Amino acid sequence: MRLTDARPKKGSTKRRRRLGRGISAGQGASGGKGMRGQKSRSGESIRAGFEGGQQPLYRRLPKLKHFPLVNRQEYTTINVSKLGSLPANSEVTLNSLMEAGIVTSNNGPLKILGNGTLNVALQVKASAFTAGARSKIEAAGGSCEVLQTSHR
Repeated sequence: MRLTDARPKKGSTKRRRRLGRGISAGQGASGGKGMRGQKSRSGESIRAGFEGGQQPLYRRLPKLKHFPLVNRQEYTTINVSKLGSLPANSEVTLNSLMEAGIVTSNNGPLKILGNGTLNVALQVKASAFTAGARSKIEAAGGSCEVLQTSHR
């Protein structure tokens, strides 16, 4: 037996449609494509998802509510009011906050939020600060250092 002898099983294949070969052939004249219109023309048909120039569904939907950001950055957040219990001039990082028991879980890089008051000067090292948090830390005599986070 040779590769050229290989044939499909009898009855498993159908012959191809011969379009536009006269009315008796069954697919004459319009070739089974109906009368007129964009889908009856020769050549490439319309692409998948095309809606005649209207904004297609796959581009409309993400503009609506409740669609999550694809690569959303998760932060471990803490307010400045929680930092008031730390000793003066101490260095504040995510690891030091976890050791002190102020933060219990590591949900990503540290972000300092500006809710509450701060009366202690601290050297805060975090990945992000809100404008209010930065001003409150610096007003208390502390410093803010932004750490670079590695992107996924």
